[in-house]
Amino acid sequence: MRRSLGILMLTLGLAPAVWSQNGTASLRQAIDRLLDRPEYRNAHWGVLVLDLRDSTVLYERHSRKNFIPASVAKLFVTAAALEQLGPDFRYVTRLWADGPVVDGVLQGNLIVRGAGDPAIGGRFTEGDRTALFRAWADSLRQRGIHTIAGDLIGDDDYFDDTPLGAGWSWDDLTYWYAAEISALSFNDNCVDITLEGTRAGRPARLHWEPLRTTYVQLINQTRTVPPNRSLRERYERKPGTNTILLRSQVPEGRVETESLTISNPTRYFVHVLQEVLTREGIVVQGRPVDVDELPEKPDYTQPHFWIVATYTSPPLREMIRIVNQRSQNLYAEMVLRTLGTERPVADTTRTPGSAAMGLAAAARTWLKAGIDTSQIRMVDGSGLSQLNLLSPEATVRLLAYMALHPQHDVWEAFYASLPAGGQIGTTLEYRLRQGMAQGNVRAKTGTLSNASSLAGYLRAADGRLLAFVLFCNHYTVSTARVRATQDAIVERLARYRP
Repeated sequence: MRRSLGILMLTLGLAPAVWSQNGTASLRQAIDRLLDRPEYRNAHWGVLVLDLRDSTVLYERHSRKNFIPASVAKLFVTAAALEQLGPDFRYVTRLWADGPVVDGVLQGNLIVRGAGDPAIGGRFTEGDRTALFRAWADSLRQRGIHTIAGDLIGDDDYFDDTPLGAGWSWDDLTYWYAAEISALSFNDNCVDITLEGTRAGRPARLHWEPLRTTYVQLINQTRTVPPNRSLRERYERKPGTNTILLRSQVPEGRVETESLTISNPTRYFVHVLQEVLTREGIVVQGRPVDVDELPEKPDYTQPHFWIVATYTSPPLREMIRIVNQRSQNLYAEMVLRTLGTERPVADTTRTPGSAAMGLAAAARTWLKAGIDTSQIRMVDGSGLSQLNLLSPEATVRLLAYMALHPQHDVWEAFYASLPAGGQIGTTLEYRLRQGMAQGNVRAKTGTLSNASSLAGYLRAADGRLLAFVLFCNHYTVSTARVRATQDAIVERLARYRP
């Protein structure tokens, strides 16, 4: 295995691509025809296809040039996290108290100490967003607590306090894919708003989860339109606030749900926790507080601090599956910062728990994969930033390294995290749904304005495993057209015989 990886790195280090004969020549011609269409005359394509059985380069175009990778960047973060933290790593969130219980009253504060868990909410509880909070209410009752005299404090100091990724576009910040980042996160740091068309000319009916929380203020300027009209969605959250303006046009009888972001996830977490505790009959006399508002941080080593309850997350392999199959940006950013806390490098210019420290930690894996890190650029964990730059060669090196990883459980978790062609509930649900690529290809998608990517693995017609990267930047045709070309290349690879 190690010898195969060494041969692979040597092969990729050669300046000219060495083409095998027979089937490879026709494969190259077929891909050339697809990429040389007139519609792509102003676009930039970067492509590399590698036969992992014998390290043969099957196709190459601009493989050492850098491209904006979009969400294909997630492969670099998830590979590093699985290798360095392990597929079975779990987050542990603890509920602390800092005072005694006297006659059913907690004489102090209740503190939620975050540990970077991205999945607290409904994703692993069949949509029951507040299941954990109700379980904590049970824990309080079991300890005879019916009143909390102090505040509910959210401690997010496991990460730094930078809420957004570098270079994120301001007009994305209302939407779920650009949610703020915190070591204490709940419900993907969003509220889920449902609009229901009523009668033409009247506002749509609103409902929102969790619990119609008062953490957000919704301004309903929606309008119901006749049933033969199209849905037109318009949402805006004013920066730095939790006031959300709704201006959608909703057809009669149409029901539409959208996840929209909130500001300050830490305070959101404890605000909703207080709402749940109140519903469960537990009185909170204080208020929800972000730990950064306190004059002094909690000292958990003091004897009057004690643990009320502990919550352990599903294993990391399940988080990574959400990152890659659903392209969940918040999870990717939190996994990156977890690396920066759990596996920091010795660098005083970077803060543990920051994106910068997470990237420095992740680079250990990239270097082991033979990637020249001076020739790529990563600034976030999700790929949402257009400041990220990756080459097809660097990406194939990573894919090859993971395919030959000495720890089989790391490779298995990485491969299983990638969406399969046509797989329901993933970013490939409506792509590669027929032909030899269906259920065969395992690949990460990536989409930003004028940037579309696809990278992963598939088996050729004779069963050999191929790694491929398809980057397209600066195109002016529709993204659907670019995806169709990518899919046609993948299908051609699935039919390849040497």
